[in-house]
Amino acid sequence: MKILLTGATGYIGKRLLPILVEKGHKVVCCVRDVNRFNPSNSLKPYLEIIEVDFLEESSLAKIPLDIDAAYYLIHSMSSTLDYQKLEEDSAINFKNAILKTKAKQVIYLSGIVNEDELSDHLASRKNVERILSGQRFSLTVLRAGIIIGSGSASFEIIRDLVEKLPIMIAPKWLNTKCQPIGIRDVISFLEKSLLNEKVYNQNFDIGCPEIISYKDMLYRFAKFRGLNRRIYIVPVMTPKLSSYWLYFVTSTSYRLAVSLVNSMKIEVICRDQKINELLNIHPEGYEKSLFNAFEKIENNQIVSSWKDAQISGVKFFDISDFIEVPSFGCFKDRREREIKNKESSINKIWSIGGSTGWYYANSLWKLRGFVDKLFGGVGLRRGRTNDNKLESGDALDFWRVLYANKAEGRLLLFAEMKVPGEAWLEFKFENNTLIQTATFRPNGILGRMYWYAVLPFHGLVFSGMINELAAETINSSN
Repeated sequence: MKILLTGATGYIGKRLLPILVEKGHKVVCCVRDVNRFNPSNSLKPYLEIIEVDFLEESSLAKIPLDIDAAYYLIHSMSSTLDYQKLEEDSAINFKNAILKTKAKQVIYLSGIVNEDELSDHLASRKNVERILSGQRFSLTVLRAGIIIGSGSASFEIIRDLVEKLPIMIAPKWLNTKCQPIGIRDVISFLEKSLLNEKVYNQNFDIGCPEIISYKDMLYRFAKFRGLNRRIYIVPVMTPKLSSYWLYFVTSTSYRLAVSLVNSMKIEVICRDQKINELLNIHPEGYEKSLFNAFEKIENNQIVSSWKDAQISGVKFFDISDFIEVPSFGCFKDRREREIKNKESSINKIWSIGGSTGWYYANSLWKLRGFVDKLFGGVGLRRGRTNDNKLESGDALDFWRVLYANKAEGRLLLFAEMKVPGEAWLEFKFENNTLIQTATFRPNGILGRMYWYAVLPFHGLVFSGMINELAAETINSSN
């Protein structure tokens, strides 16, 4: 069958894609920027890749007319405060495009929306269901709550809270009940629903067998990790304070924190789980989902991360717009070092950031990340998805990977931190020389003042970093 997959570079899409190929389907991957899409060579013969922006109706003409079914995995809540209008426009454009094809079914992954009063983001999900329903194609809606899996936003937020805070003074919404589900089960429901007439024109809630509070989720996570934690609930923490609490303690963006807090005040519990019997899927419990997630983390096999699907610093970000580093009107810090072992230097560069750090003056990098958080940026807590693998589009602390070619020995990063301008950091090799270049394109006089203010720190940090990258051994300074 020929299947259209939207959100192919997203957290769910990256995990669903190899399963669809394994089942023998030809998959048409919709991506907004082909430079951000890096499927493995084993998948490429079974893929058709088209560049589509669902907010640009004209680009949807590229969707093949002979598709048999489509997955709608597009969400916008972390990219802008106006996500409700974006999600509505995307759904309308998607629907109009699918109506021109021979698709028999659309599968939409939504959120559990069983209460009368919904948060803005859950109300938006329900509105998308309304837009997509009642058309010539059959609509299957799978509604999930908290998704537990390596790299998922929910999992990473829980992990940040538990592993960083021995004592938590927490908002009262931690007593809200929910029904989480493991990422493996989400993918199973998505795959087994495909062109299955038993689930046509219906919506289903999917979740694990347990109903637990967010507080219990934190305690059980702590127990699983062998940590002793204390949580104290206070009734005076407003939604705004709660959002700041999540934002500063965890790796989430502020916009996503606001959406999550508003949603976590509402119970997300399955009405029934009749789909389990229809598809013969029996979801695993919370602890088992945690075990699966950490097994992937410990083996460095995280397939996708919510951070890689989110662009925090630029509203509509296409890698192709930034992959050519400008020269005119820019400040540059270019440094060169002769190297003795190119392979060693490349391996260091490909391990940079995250738990490895930046090889020199890591305390200053952490301070810069903290300041970025204070000004509403992403900070350093995003880390990286994989410890030794980088691909275009990956998040890397407060950078975004624009270009990564290990064989060529070139890595290009674009800053998503809050700066009055645009910034790039590039590593490349010419013969036995490592060239490290920081480029800054200032935005007005404020940008120029910023560059000169941080220039002394650049002299220290960038010089120390290239020295360590060029050396045969690592002597990281904190």
